[in-house]
Amino acid sequence: MRAWKERLGAFFFPAESDTWLATLRIGLALQIILYALSLRNDWHYLLAGGAEALASRDLSEKILSLESPLVPRLGWLVGLGTRFGLLEDTILTITWTCLLFAGLGLLIGLFSRFSAIVAWFIHLCASKSGGVLSYGVDNFMTIGVFYLMLSPLPDQYSLDQRWRKLQPKNGQLLGFFQRVLQLHLSVIYFFGGLTKCLGSGWWDGSNIWRALIRPPSNIVTPELLLHCKALLPIAGISICILETGYPFFIWLKRTRLIWLVAIIAMHVAIGVAMGMYLFAFVMIVLNLAAFGPRPGGVQSERLAGVSQKAVWLVEKPVNKAGD
Repeated sequence: MRAWKERLGAFFFPAESDTWLATLRIGLALQIILYALSLRNDWHYLLAGGAEALASRDLSEKILSLESPLVPRLGWLVGLGTRFGLLEDTILTITWTCLLFAGLGLLIGLFSRFSAIVAWFIHLCASKSGGVLSYGVDNFMTIGVFYLMLSPLPDQYSLDQRWRKLQPKNGQLLGFFQRVLQLHLSVIYFFGGLTKCLGSGWWDGSNIWRALIRPPSNIVTPELLLHCKALLPIAGISICILETGYPFFIWLKRTRLIWLVAIIAMHVAIGVAMGMYLFAFVMIVLNLAAFGPRPGGVQSERLAGVSQKAVWLVEKPVNKAGD
């Protein structure tokens, strides 16, 4: 029983540096900044509550309330602001500005925890209030910033640690949060790939064809698609193999780098061929943070001590029971 506990503790609390956390912080900071800038001109048009909006926020939030009244939404912030006499347009401008500055704070690592919480909350409010217009990138941004918000910040490359001399609390949990992120991605890719395998559209390439000809993702011309139509089934089968095999081959040291490069190449191709640049970028960031190359010296004496402390925390209840 004790040996099983030790193996479990070593798996969930491996010795890791905070390089993966810095990768996640900087990558998601760039994602948030690009996301905010891309919506700068349309923020009010997409998220306003009146008839002048593309899709009324009020309608989206009423549908959201049917699912759960506790999900954060921009209506909460608008309602709070109106109590202080602020107009809806002013409140929307403030929320966009806060989101941008939260991304900038994460980028330089200044007030990292607070910036992550603000970015997570405002982005979640915006994506849920504009639910009929949101897509996969919003879900993965929410997931990534959520992990960042809970992880032991600040990392060694942030201004919080270099300038403000702050040290992370519970540094022994660095490996734990990376491990949970790894498991989460493995589940997402496996079931996403399994779903694709169950349909014929990915085996004959027809799903890829439909995805590439639908506006606004019709960047590749139909003439080029017809010329390369023989490659569509190969691409579809390759995607099925990459995603379904992800939780198996990404964990093996011999195949990890190969699978990581292939997954990144797949997302780059999606971004270029379909114009889904933000989606491709956030997926690359999450993969690099979870399974990216580790720096030398990870198994240093300091990290080994941290890992042993984490394992001791897992074993402690067993030892008490034995006493």
